[in-house]
Amino acid sequence: MVIGDYLGFACLPVDREFGYWNLKMKVLGIDTSTSCGSVGLIDDESIISEYLLNIPVTHSERLLGAIGLILKEARFAVGDLDGWALSLGPGSFTGLRIGVSTVKGLALASRKPVAGVSTLDVLAYQISSTPYLICPILDARKGEVYTAFYRYGEGNDLKRQSVYQAIKPEELVGKIQERTIFIGDGVRTYGDYLRNFLSSLALFPPNQLNVPHGSGVAKLGLELLRKGEHLDLATFTPLYVRPSEAEIKFLPTKSKTALP
Repeated sequence: MVIGDYLGFACLPVDREFGYWNLKMKVLGIDTSTSCGSVGLIDDESIISEYLLNIPVTHSERLLGAIGLILKEARFAVGDLDGWALSLGPGSFTGLRIGVSTVKGLALASRKPVAGVSTLDVLAYQISSTPYLICPILDARKGEVYTAFYRYGEGNDLKRQSVYQAIKPEELVGKIQERTIFIGDGVRTYGDYLRNFLSSLALFPPNQLNVPHGSGVAKLGLELLRKGEHLDLATFTPLYVRPSEAEIKFLPTKSKTALP
């Protein structure tokens, strides 16, 4: 497979300035924050195509092929896109770096803007409007989960109610005082623990929703791109939330972070 041919680099037009948008936008969303990578292509609010592969193959081995396949089957070239959307994390440090470096290269080559969204935001967005509290949880290893709290408000607007944080499940259950929907790959690791300690307060969606979907990344990114909010390709980095191993090793006094 020749990636360049599939991605349409040979026929890329000179793109317009980022500040000018059509009413309808075509956005390709990418998630590499978990072991299950996903790529989703949307045309405005409609999902055109989506790719999910939950097998032990690295994102570096499959990501460009997945993007090429999605575009080829949809009869799209990169020049047809209005922008890219990327899940910035939190999640797998290695996966996030692969996603960031890949999208930076594609955005530079295509001259298309990139919107960055949180993996936790994407998971919460995958739950339809509900009166219950929503709590995405991602397995952060080391006995912790990445999490935040969300709630639907008036007009069915989803609002984040807390900072992004990495905490122990024991601390998390202490914060739950009402029926709460838990979603994310952390359910696989800590679902039984949550059921045992929270009983009827813990609710769980179908398993297929526990991975971030590329179409969800694309839809949240579309909202940002429409407002003219895009990342600086030279400076943007993943949203790690917790310090990396290198930071922990060389900066032992640095405390765990919780981003606003």
